[in-house]
Amino acid sequence: MTDRFNFIIIGCGMLGSAAARHLAQQVDGVALIGPDEPKDAARHEGVFASHYDEARITRTIDTDPVWALLAKRSIARYGAIAKESGIDFFHETGCLMVGPPRGGADPYVADICRAAERVGAQTRILDAAALGERFPYFDFGTGCEGVFEAVGAGYVNPRRLVEAQSVLARRAGATLIRATVVATRETDDGVVVTTADGQEIRGEKVLVAAGGFSIAENLLPKPVDLSVYARTVAFFEIPDDELSRYAGMPSLIHQPDDPHDHIYLLPPVRYPDGKTYLKIGGDPDDLALATEPEVRAWFRSGGRESTRDHLKRIIDRLIPGLSAAPLSMGACVTTFTPNNYPAIGYASDRVAVLTGGCGAAAKSSDEIGRLGAELLIGGGLDEAAYGDVSRPSFR
Repeated sequence: MTDRFNFIIIGCGMLGSAAARHLAQQVDGVALIGPDEPKDAARHEGVFASHYDEARITRTIDTDPVWALLAKRSIARYGAIAKESGIDFFHETGCLMVGPPRGGADPYVADICRAAERVGAQTRILDAAALGERFPYFDFGTGCEGVFEAVGAGYVNPRRLVEAQSVLARRAGATLIRATVVATRETDDGVVVTTADGQEIRGEKVLVAAGGFSIAENLLPKPVDLSVYARTVAFFEIPDDELSRYAGMPSLIHQPDDPHDHIYLLPPVRYPDGKTYLKIGGDPDDLALATEPEVRAWFRSGGRESTRDHLKRIIDRLIPGLSAAPLSMGACVTTFTPNNYPAIGYASDRVAVLTGGCGAAAKSSDEIGRLGAELLIGGGLDEAAYGDVSRPSFR
């Protein structure tokens, strides 16, 4: 099979699907290539994606101005994406950020307050007593202070957001090809994209938006400077008859006195298996994945028991009511560039890269995808707003 397009996007995750939507709404001849989610991850030999999940934190507050703007612009478009696609993905549960009180050695809460003021976020500051009264299921202890953002914050369902972006991209004229790309090859008149099932798909330009799999050999003409880390998340099952105890729970980012125990947490969310889980993440150390086969093997592994147990210890203290809850875990990855901003740029005349979520891209994926689309059609990356931070580095 041979097809030809003007633009090909490799990877239909959160960044790739967003880029495809923005691109297809401006130009013709767009293809978005990526496989379906595997039904049995433990036995799957192909590629994976970290958006295979039901909840990711979203908020406008970020201490970094670039990430704050990426988030603000993305969140402002959530409503239109949901309305136009008919797919709901945003849940405005609010986001709570808790750390040692202001005035001490840790500037976490003070930095959050300054960031909130900078972006004009509506927040409420709560001391330890107010936190205990407002969120009785949490036990933060007495030496803490919290910042609660109620409006425009909570969580997004990454599966549904990718689905919404893909629906709108297809409606705008993009072609979705469910296949795994194994190589790109530049020719005199374009790029040949080869898939695992033997298809050759030709395009004028290609954007590789393959997340942690962007380090795979043969996808880019030169390897992008990208660090890929294994991450483990823990899931605590909550039976339906106990859900009322956790009603109104927001997303949470917790910076305790010991930064080693820093975590993020999602409120109870129903998963495709019909059960409701509270999810917590926060690896105490980094496990680097140097090659694409290592990334595949990591996803198949299902996570690290040592991290799961670390997160269980934190939950036992933070939410005592869940200490006896059934516990499971899952594997995902995070990708980091040298300067901790998304890498958006060309590796050659015709092949570009869009990667580097840096642990913060889910909420901001629509704006990052828009920048990838602008790159392909020759537009600028809005340097007046973002500067030159997204120029990729290559090895």
